[in-house]
Amino acid sequence: MILKQNLREMMREKLRDIDEHTFEKWSNEIQQKVFQTVEWKEAKTIGITISTTREVSTIKIIEQAWLEGKTVCVPKCEPTTKKMDFRQITSFDQLEVVYFSLKEPIEEKTVLIAKDEIDLLFVPGLAFTENGYRLGQGGGYYDRYLLNFNRQTMSLVFDLAIVEDLPIDHYDLPVQQIVTNKRVIDCHG
Repeated sequence: MILKQNLREMMREKLRDIDEHTFEKWSNEIQQKVFQTVEWKEAKTIGITISTTREVSTIKIIEQAWLEGKTVCVPKCEPTTKKMDFRQITSFDQLEVVYFSLKEPIEEKTVLIAKDEIDLLFVPGLAFTENGYRLGQGGGYYDRYLLNFNRQTMSLVFDLAIVEDLPIDHYDLPVQQIVTNKRVIDCHG
């Protein structure tokens, strides 16, 4: 079995190799698929990360959510405790750049959103199996957050990041749905 760290580096390499035109095209295809899902249409509050350079772009998804009157909340991580909360943003001006160039909500300008208020949580990852298990960045923030999360979970990933097998730990929890540039995968069926 390949080690998680080696697999992370392999996936990052694959993502770096995607040319800009293809990257934009695939991100757009994923965004359009998301907007057609029942989970998106029914969600009043979404939890979503601000995408970094080589992740499926979430900016248009956030802008579409605002257009549709949805509440948008993004994660605020606490590196010392490895805990994560979600805070509502109504503008990209409410974000600041923190460690590893991540953008997070500025606490003084945002409101805390309780876990049970989030209808649809977008869970990031570098690679996924078709049954919803994921390879994250290695911080464990989402593993801890998902423990008592009982709402819809969805992940956005380029189809090349769907893999046969991943090393699974006892604390790993699968997502319910994965949207790629080629398909929407129901992980429970």
